[in-house]
Amino acid sequence: MGQGGEPRRARAHDGELGTAVARAQDGDEAAFAVAYRIVQPGLLGYLRGIVGDDAEDVASDAWLEIARDLGRFKGDGAGFRGWSATIARHRALDHLRRQRVRPQAAALEQDVLELPGPHSTHDLALESISTERALALVQGLPRDQAEAVLLRVVVGLDGPSVARVLGKRPGAVRMAAYRGLKRLARQLGITAAADEGVTDDGPRTLGESK
Repeated sequence: MGQGGEPRRARAHDGELGTAVARAQDGDEAAFAVAYRIVQPGLLGYLRGIVGDDAEDVASDAWLEIARDLGRFKGDGAGFRGWSATIARHRALDHLRRQRVRPQAAALEQDVLELPGPHSTHDLALESISTERALALVQGLPRDQAEAVLLRVVVGLDGPSVARVLGKRPGAVRMAAYRGLKRLARQLGITAAADEGVTDDGPRTLGESK
């Protein structure tokens, strides 16, 4: 299996995305459509993990804000991916507050985790995350873990970008993603290398954010 395949696939388009965003900022509507096509699948997957069936409505609100504020964005394709994820997250949290929904936060695992090692169970969990079953399991994670995993794997952000989106320290985000992916691997039955450690970074769960 590959090593963190999903984030790689997302980031492979960042050069094209950066070009499209720059052209869209100059008024090219077709270029904005290209940026939307590249970013929307990951953004929608992330939002499904937070607001469930309301993800498309929240995504629409997020894109309205993205289009409105596009002229103020400065950065490359990867930066745009993180910027749009931040906007989508704010819209999702606003939606939850309006609905008075407080996603249930599961208790964090208390076991002492091993130091990260070479690719193993973690990578297999990353590759399996694209399935509907895995996305459903993500919703059962504590919020810090769920958001970290979704942003890393579905949106395709790197560790520092996830930390910026969540407003957390990189170390805390990395540990949350590690725990979330470890739990997902166990739930998905990926146990062959369960004790070998992981190498990727990760985020937080659904529910209240700090």
